[in-house]
Amino acid sequence: MVVEFRHTRFEAVRLRLEAFDPGTGWRLWLYEFLLFGFKQGWACLFGGVLLALLLGTHLFYPDDAPIHRYDFLTIAAIAIQAWMLAFRLETWREARVILIFHVVGTVMELFKTQAGSWTYPEASVLHIGAVPLFSGFLYAAVGSYIARVWRIFDFRFTGYPPAWVTWALAAAIYINFFAHHYTIDVRWGLFAATAVIFWRTRVHFRNWRAHRWMPLLVGFGLVALFIWFAENIATFANAWNYPGQENEWRMVSLAKYGSWYLLMLISFVLVTLVQPVRRPEGDADQ
Repeated sequence: MVVEFRHTRFEAVRLRLEAFDPGTGWRLWLYEFLLFGFKQGWACLFGGVLLALLLGTHLFYPDDAPIHRYDFLTIAAIAIQAWMLAFRLETWREARVILIFHVVGTVMELFKTQAGSWTYPEASVLHIGAVPLFSGFLYAAVGSYIARVWRIFDFRFTGYPPAWVTWALAAAIYINFFAHHYTIDVRWGLFAATAVIFWRTRVHFRNWRAHRWMPLLVGFGLVALFIWFAENIATFANAWNYPGQENEWRMVSLAKYGSWYLLMLISFVLVTLVQPVRRPEGDADQ
């Protein structure tokens, strides 16, 4: 894990911050709180910049610009990704799994837009079917966050299920995103399966010097909640429209929170391709 950290510029900053001793009591609490926020912000870097671009271009992009706004967003997203790799803010291993999630998301976009689940209201040249190419980077932002937060907080796990079980669950979730248009929607069964499979799983994360833990299901729920918040900002920025948002913006349905919960779980399983599922140091079963 340390070798992987040193492939990024974050490593030097992280080491300096973790070497600092703020003392005890409220000073330690405040320092850890700020450090946690800094690390989370670093993990969200790609998604945060992309979300800022969505909102900024919605408010300020000129009507007479030489390229469509959606095309500008596609070019900007490619530039952000290249910048992060060039300046070692992201590893090539992380970029590969992000690319996989990009493809997975784009395939679903093509199907969902054809099925009328949502639409992209603005014109573009860089698109496949009804899907502008920047949309795949929105999925990639989720994969980028999970891959980076896993590395930055040195995730360890106890009670983690067998890998084949997680892959079977991820495959079932992905298939249901398509199949429920033609047959019954089994998402409630998938929620139940997720609870059963990960009920005993704890994620151990290191913010300052010691690892703490939380139930992994709680972590899944928190990440999905913040994605849902981001989706509300993105739809307000007219990145895409759900039915009922065509004429005026309305808050995204809470049902989409459940969808992101399941989709985020697919991303989590994909990240295990590049980030090992390790047990805490000194664990008797390691």
